Amino acid sequence: MGAMNPKDARREHYRHQRRIPTRWRDNDVYHHINNVIYYEFFDTVINGYLMDAGGLDYRAGESVGFAVETHCQFLQPVRFPEVVDACLRVGHLGNSSVRYEVAIFKVGEASAAAVGYFVHVFVDRQSQQPARISGRLREAMRALQMPE
Repeated sequence: MGAMNPKDARREHYRHQRRIPTRWRDNDVYHHINNVIYYEFFDTVINGYLMDAGGLDYRAGESVGFAVETHCQFLQPVRFPEVVDACLRVGHLGNSSVRYEVAIFKVGEASAAAVGYFVHVFVDRQSQQPARISGRLREAMRALQMPE
C-alpha cells in the first residue's frame, strides 16, 4: 500500500471494483468471514478484471500468472449476509510481474474492512520461464495504476 496507512484506505484510492456477495459457508465459528475467504475475494477481483479488461485466457493463453506473494491485513469483521466491494489497483508493474493492491469494503462504507496485496509473475505456459506482460493485458494493468 505504499506509504499509506492501511486504516486510511478509501474507495477513491482504487481504480476498479467488483461487488461480491458473501455466502453462509464463508462464516467461521466466530461468526465472521474466515480469513481464507479474503484471498478468494482477491482472486475474484483480479482475475475477473484481467479476463474482462485484459483478455486473459487462463485456459489456453500463451502465458499464465503465478501467485508468488500475498498479504492481507484485517481491519474490521465482515459477516454473512453482507456484500463486499473488492477494490483493485496496480501498485507496481514490471516486465513479467505485477503487484496488485486490493481493499475489501462493506457495501456503503468508506473505510476498508481489509487491505492487502497479491503479486503475479507471468510465465510462458510451456517453458514456465518469465514472460513479458504485453498487449491488451499490459494496457489493462496500466489502467489500474494510480498517479503518484
